[in-house]
Amino acid sequence: MCRNSYFFLLLPLMTTTIVESGRNDGDDCATKHDRTRIIGAVIDYSSRVGREQGVAMEIALQDFYPSTCWIQLVLRFKDSQGSSARAASSALELIGREGVQAIIGTITPQEATVVSEIGKATEDTPIVSLTSSPATDSTLLKNKLPFFVQMANDINLNIQCSVAIVNNFPWRKVTVIYEDNNGFTTDSGLITLLSDSLRVVGSEIDDHLAFLTQSSASQQDGVIEQELRKLRSKSNRVFIVAHSSIEFTVSLFEKAKQLGMMEKGYVWIVGDKIASLLDSVDASALYNMQGVLGCRTNFVDSAKYFRQFKTKFRKLYGTRYAEEEEYSNPSIYALRAYDAAWAIAEAMDKSRVNATSKELFKQILSSNFEGLSGRIRFRNNTVLQHQTFRIINVVGKSYREVAIWSPDFGFSSTSQKHGQNSKFGNMTTKELGPIYWPGGLQTVPKGWTSFGDDKPLKIGVPASGAFNQFVKVSYDEGINGSYVTGFSVEVFESVLKRLPYHLPYELVPFYGSYDDMVEEVYSKGLDAAVGDTEIMAYRYQYAEFSQPYLESGLIMVVTVKPDESKERWMFLKTFTRRMWLITIAMHTFIGFVIWLIEHAENPDLKSFGAMLWFSVTVLFFAQREPLRSNLSRIVLAPWLLAILIISASFTASLTSMMTISRLQPSVADIETLLKTNATVGCNGNSFIVRYLISVLGFKPNNIRKIDSINDYPDAFTNGDIQAAFFVVPHAKVFLAKYCKGFTMTGPTFKLGGFGFVFPKGSPLALEFSEAILKVIESGEMPRLEEYLLTSYKSCLPSTAVSGGSNSNSSSSSSLGPRPFDGLFLISGGISGFAFVVATVRL
Repeated sequence: MCRNSYFFLLLPLMTTTIVESGRNDGDDCATKHDRTRIIGAVIDYSSRVGREQGVAMEIALQDFYPSTCWIQLVLRFKDSQGSSARAASSALELIGREGVQAIIGTITPQEATVVSEIGKATEDTPIVSLTSSPATDSTLLKNKLPFFVQMANDINLNIQCSVAIVNNFPWRKVTVIYEDNNGFTTDSGLITLLSDSLRVVGSEIDDHLAFLTQSSASQQDGVIEQELRKLRSKSNRVFIVAHSSIEFTVSLFEKAKQLGMMEKGYVWIVGDKIASLLDSVDASALYNMQGVLGCRTNFVDSAKYFRQFKTKFRKLYGTRYAEEEEYSNPSIYALRAYDAAWAIAEAMDKSRVNATSKELFKQILSSNFEGLSGRIRFRNNTVLQHQTFRIINVVGKSYREVAIWSPDFGFSSTSQKHGQNSKFGNMTTKELGPIYWPGGLQTVPKGWTSFGDDKPLKIGVPASGAFNQFVKVSYDEGINGSYVTGFSVEVFESVLKRLPYHLPYELVPFYGSYDDMVEEVYSKGLDAAVGDTEIMAYRYQYAEFSQPYLESGLIMVVTVKPDESKERWMFLKTFTRRMWLITIAMHTFIGFVIWLIEHAENPDLKSFGAMLWFSVTVLFFAQREPLRSNLSRIVLAPWLLAILIISASFTASLTSMMTISRLQPSVADIETLLKTNATVGCNGNSFIVRYLISVLGFKPNNIRKIDSINDYPDAFTNGDIQAAFFVVPHAKVFLAKYCKGFTMTGPTFKLGGFGFVFPKGSPLALEFSEAILKVIESGEMPRLEEYLLTSYKSCLPSTAVSGGSNSNSSSSSSLGPRPFDGLFLISGGISGFAFVVATVRL
């Protein structure tokens, strides 16, 4: 009883139009009453889509009529007037009162569910949906509505096409606008799918806005204006109109034009439902949409059968709707309506007169023909078509195609069949062709704006930093103002060239500390900050940072010890004292043994003085005294080998000590500074003061703040500091300028590096990070750094910048006797044996 009462509530007075397709009786065909097949049609005559669908269905039955002779096809239309309740009640009336065998029209799955729930006896009537909304999951349809079939694009294809455009440009946030004109459903699923797809390409939905259908046009315009004003006050400038009628779209862009939201900096992307109907809007509507990008379903418009259909459609549509005669080209929705009507007519023609609804629906699903919208085949209650989209750009009184997009190949030019093998496409702006952006902008809009759209960004630079090689603020009397130079500024300008849009800016000197400058960005006093600003974890609570453009770390710089190579007895340190004593003793003993053997028979070695001179000349292999005894030769031979090796080791050790002595740091490590309560210096405006106290454990009283790079040498000379702490880039600059007398030592404490500072949530952080990587990969960053440190490599050996300690003392380089033990044992053993033999002889 309750179901019947609800049925009558949904059954308003409807306008019915009957279109019959039949032929006079002839010899081969006889029209009989029981051969009449009735097709119901539910469309929205208040919309352009509905009017096109109605005309296309009539043409389809007229074209199909000559191919059949045993049935009479009748179309009975009902106007839903854009209401879900009317659409459901119209379907119930057509099935219950009119006795239709199938229904075709803009009936959503939710409306079909209502029809099935209310009229159980009619739930098996085939319904072919032409809804212009994206198709629902076909598996769910088959289970819930087994006799319901859709002819619409897959929702994922519509979304992926729009996402592909977003991914092709540097837009990280978008605002989604859609019209919720369906009383039985919401579009939250559409937003979810769009959000998930955007997240895949590194973008996200910043805001979304749903417009409900209003009772009057004036009321609708008021709501649109009110909501657009809210969107205009926000920073995002990329809008996707995901789902709406063409009538609502015309009003939307008219208000957007009036509010200045179609000017430079804005981006508008429309979905298939809007882009496919742009042929049906007048020039004034297109004037309000200049620069809009859209995804339009691609179909073959050059075939002969399409041209024939287009001629019939324009004639019939222009006759029936004279006020729209000028814009009477068929859209993809008309083509789908034609194909749907043809599929039902063909199924009825193949089925028997008394065929059941199940058999008729089976015939519909078995359809396989080349339609106007493409190959018509059904799978899981949804038409299976390979969909591609034309990317269009509204320019002047019409639009032009800039690319083709498909889910398998991504973007391709309109002259190519396929594009690059990418899910979302990766073409550049040049490959997409020149695009006319809103406001006549020739470069790609950045997609967002700071408050004060026409004003350049205020970029803060540290004016009181200790190292003006990175940022230097100078005053120019000619311009009566300051100008900024330095390594960080050059990097910033190189990065700007890699951005796909023009970014107006002005460099503003900031005379506080680096932490104060970061907080100024946080409080919106500055739009960003550029300089030698270290990326630190505690600063992230105030701002965001770009990818570091220069690696960094904390390192200690100290003076070097006096050059030991200039000491008077430097060469004595090549060997240890023990080594010297053993060598002298061995040499003296061997000389004595040789004299003991030779003095009796060799007149050149009779005197003790001759033996001493012989010992000296042996060291330089300059001995002239011949040896008469073979035993003497046996004693001398291994010792000559030992002398050769010891001499070579002496030369190498002395050379090494003279080199190392120039790099010896005066302080070995940080522990030494802490133990001796030494005073250290650092840049007072940087984070280093806090780091030395909280991490390394220095006392605040032992830290001296130094404001200029030029003050460090005097501080070392006067004994005010025993060490200085720099970040590595600053240390390199310091050593490049003062390369004599200083060296880096101790471990390097890794830090985040130098980066640019941006407000929380600013899209510039990600875009600058990408541009910085491009500068680094292009090789330009190393060239800029090399130019900054031109004299560095020639001044300081690479061993001094490795971050390791150079604390090896010269004594540790001295050679002991252990490497020569074998030589000493052999030579000493032979000499001892010879000494015993000589003694026995005596």
